[in-house]
Amino acid sequence: MSRQEKADAIAQILEELYPETPIPLDHSDPYTLLVAVLLSAQCTDERVNKVTPDLFALADNPADMAQQSVEDIKAIIRPCGLSPRKSQAIYELSNILVDKYNGEVPADMAILETLPGVGHKTASVVMSQAFGEPAFPVDTHIHRLAYRWTLSTGKNVEKTERDLKKLFPRETWNKLHLQIIFFGREYCPARGHDPHQCPICSKYGRKTLFK
Repeated sequence: MSRQEKADAIAQILEELYPETPIPLDHSDPYTLLVAVLLSAQCTDERVNKVTPDLFALADNPADMAQQSVEDIKAIIRPCGLSPRKSQAIYELSNILVDKYNGEVPADMAILETLPGVGHKTASVVMSQAFGEPAFPVDTHIHRLAYRWTLSTGKNVEKTERDLKKLFPRETWNKLHLQIIFFGREYCPARGHDPHQCPICSKYGRKTLFK
């Protein structure tokens, strides 16, 4: 079976299991999504969703957030981890959005990547989920599964993103990256994974998984 045939078969399984893909981070607009994705670095979506109601009660737009102190932001987001760095990034990017972009999150990947605390993966999530632009955000979980399924060599997330974009139609990227995340949580975790019981690894998994 070719890699493309395998990718097509995997996409079919994912579509059958997850025909609907609700965005796991609670948000109301591009700005609140941007902040939520920034907070999700090395933190679970569940924990972020517990923290953001208090944060967005304090400020849910760049203009109001720019008026807060870094310490007040940090006190709220501390449960998410890395709070000194994240709080500074939220404060700084909010000021930049006010000063340069009329308080709006720009629908531009290159601009998003220049904002404090916003890397390629975060920018990709915002472009795909807030603006509907085709993107394939690859986090460590998708990177791991792409390697397990031999869809990529696993050298780095950048190469994995390029490999997946070649294998799957552009119009499926935004939904597919969420389907893979959902599948990983339910069937294909990093630890305690039984490839024999996994609906995808049992059929298409890397041979080393079964040693």
